[in-house]
Amino acid sequence: MLYYEDIEVGSASSFGQYEVTQDEVRTFATSYDPQAFHLDNDAAAKTHFGRISASGWHTCAMTMRMMVNNMKDQQQAGLGSPGVDQLRWKKPVYPGDTLRVTTEVIEKRRSRSRPEMGIFRSLCTTYNQHDEPVLEMISNGLIQVRDQGAPIED
Repeated sequence: MLYYEDIEVGSASSFGQYEVTQDEVRTFATSYDPQAFHLDNDAAAKTHFGRISASGWHTCAMTMRMMVNNMKDQQQAGLGSPGVDQLRWKKPVYPGDTLRVTTEVIEKRRSRSRPEMGIFRSLCTTYNQHDEPVLEMISNGLIQVRDQGAPIED
């Protein structure tokens, strides 16, 4: 099991492989972001996208799926997330793209109000198959502290 004490600032990882399909793009858009350039090839061709593209929120969901799979693979003692910061969609994601994720831990600290929890921040970047960044965010994670009796650092 991976705990707060095992996380090191500066550590980086690369993981995931998510193949984006047109059916999934349309299904997500129909339910959550029904703009024409996510649903219709002809309408999308008249925009700067040029063809159907995935919703940015769908890109976030695909990224989250890869992150959760990675946490399970690492057996991380994760406790959820208080949110993300500085979310940016850098390039469109299209059906046929294959996505992957990189993360780099940029900060960590113990929670003063909940000393059994650690908080860490990571720069999270999702790339397409051309190694072009399509999404960047600061991901905030909560993780269980193994040694809850250890003093909290300043």
